Amino acid sequence: MLYARSQGKWWVQPFSEHPFTKIQNDSTWKSETHLGSEYAAVLVEPGYTPSDTADSLPPTGAGVVAEAVVKGVGPAPPPTPIKTIHFSGYDWTVTNAASFRGGTGFEFIPANAWTDEKGALHLRIAKGQAPGSWTCAEVRLTRNLGYGTYVFVVRDAAHIEPSAVLTLFAWDDLGTEQKRRELDVEISRWGVEKNPNAQYVVQPYYIPANVDRFVAPAGLLTHSFRWEPGEVTFSSAAGTSGATVTHLVNTHVFTSGVPTSDGELVHINFYVFRGGKIPLKDGDEIVIEKFEYLP
Repeated sequence: MLYARSQGKWWVQPFSEHPFTKIQNDSTWKSETHLGSEYAAVLVEPGYTPSDTADSLPPTGAGVVAEAVVKGVGPAPPPTPIKTIHFSGYDWTVTNAASFRGGTGFEFIPANAWTDEKGALHLRIAKGQAPGSWTCAEVRLTRNLGYGTYVFVVRDAAHIEPSAVLTLFAWDDLGTEQKRRELDVEISRWGVEKNPNAQYVVQPYYIPANVDRFVAPAGLLTHSFRWEPGEVTFSSAAGTSGATVTHLVNTHVFTSGVPTSDGELVHINFYVFRGGKIPLKDGDEIVIEKFEYLP
């Protein structure tokens, strides 16, 4: 496993979805990496479960055989500026990093996330510099909230292209892929026009009982999940949390595989799914009018 140190943390290379670098028969290896102030190679045993972001490198033992760290050569890369926006009474950090979602890599860039004069959050997918590339948007809360009800008021999302993905979710940035404490409301057709355009997920998604798919209609919708020990209740309704709800669109209760709360943060992102039949054509923009947390 290879790591690069940046923004005070160690990041697995080249992407969190591909944390292992294969050692060749002649005992050499090679990999791409993002720039950092230090770089580390960690030799692990088969079956080791990595943490793809960490404050410190894993100590030897418990599957870690050895590790080596080197300083970057030449001048250190300039520090990445951190953009923070204020939305619905909370501070949110705007992601400025490469990512790997839906089978391909892309960039979350700060220019694609902002609030308007009324305080609503805008997230955008825009064309990148290279032909066929896209830049995306993500924000995350600066503090953990724990068990409770999480409410997201989303302006009409039915218009987004089939391969665009809006995710409203809890996520542990320092966890492993097997323990992210991840709960999702996802708005996407995953690149297929006839697919239902919304789903609730208790990760991992590949367990059929962990996914509930439904059709989210056009118009303003309030999506929420009530997270309690051993249970999470998802709901989607027309209207806003502060107005009369015209009707309940969908609700589902999960009681199996529900993660415990411990260090996760709320994230909202808008990105491109490259694995579907219909590629993104024009880019997109989504508006989140309000976020609310109720203990």
